[in-house]
Amino acid sequence: MIPEATLYTGTLVASLGFALAFVFGAVAQRTHFCTLGAVSDWINIGDLSRMRMWLLAIAVAMLAANGLQAAGLVDLSKSIYTGPNLMWLSHVIGGLLFGIGMTLGSGCGSKTLLRIGAGNLKSVVVLVFLGLSAWMTLRGLFGQFRVDWLQPVAVNLERWSIPGQDLPTLLSGARSPRAALAVAGVLAAAILVFVFGSRDFRHNREGIVGGLVVGLLVAAGWFVTANLGYREDPDTLEATFYATNSRAAESFSFVAPVAYTLELLAMWTDRSLRITFGIAAVAGLIAGAFAMAKATRTFRWESFTSPADMRNHMLGGILMGFGGVTALGCTIGQGISGLSTLALGSFITFASIVAGSAATMKFQYWRMMREA
Repeated sequence: MIPEATLYTGTLVASLGFALAFVFGAVAQRTHFCTLGAVSDWINIGDLSRMRMWLLAIAVAMLAANGLQAAGLVDLSKSIYTGPNLMWLSHVIGGLLFGIGMTLGSGCGSKTLLRIGAGNLKSVVVLVFLGLSAWMTLRGLFGQFRVDWLQPVAVNLERWSIPGQDLPTLLSGARSPRAALAVAGVLAAAILVFVFGSRDFRHNREGIVGGLVVGLLVAAGWFVTANLGYREDPDTLEATFYATNSRAAESFSFVAPVAYTLELLAMWTDRSLRITFGIAAVAGLIAGAFAMAKATRTFRWESFTSPADMRNHMLGGILMGFGGVTALGCTIGQGISGLSTLALGSFITFASIVAGSAATMKFQYWRMMREA
């Protein structure tokens, strides 16, 4: 029998995960927050508005998350991002493939869920293939390749007595919440100078609101799992993280949680499985986008235009599933949540995702001009 305290804590974490993701979905739908759109606008028309919104979310998440850590409310070193084993090849390969996949699939993991909420049937297909691919990369056929060939190519910083890969620890050789806040402050300030250096963006109310809210929601996610959900296990009497699939501190990410969602639905009667923060966030994001699409009368059914369109979306889902798990996150999981911990691997993944997406767009444009 599961102790009552355990059920309460797990339910609280999952419920708050749903609520925060609901707000995330509604705001992202209303403000057109889209990481693929950010790269596409930049590469295709030279417009950095949505890229500035994404960067604003990163800066806010950095400041808020490290502020919580400096106040002793969370410990970001207990996340999957800041460990001393820097799997640089996994970050590069996973990030590149995810970037390619999100371009073929018309959106990253979070955008796929948002589009489902707004009535896009193509994204349902992407979601299924993303989830299956992610599950196979976590525990199945693809996982064998990941574990045998990619993960071993890494730099173990503990060989040099460096306990973590976050930038403050790399610079000082020791973990320090105050140093982390200082580094976050410097990086966030530089990002904000760039973001608000644009006169147009300073008058872009939707962009500012979208970036601020998403960044704060990511920090709130850390507080839910690393504070409210960090309690003593009544069986082992050790502190543990309740309702997280990674058994570590988590914030928003939308690749592995999709796999865990499909697993839960397929094995609903398995009493060992529980609704976690990530699973609840998947449902919350769809629900929030649906509510906003209905409220703004933008809900529209949309399907594939051709077999080639369907093929690209299926392939995109597969690449995102493999790439997101391999790189330990997506444009939200690594591109905001991971970056808020200042982990070096997150910066590598972020750059690789953007590079993979940009290269794919350039290739698509070249092929289109060649066939014209």
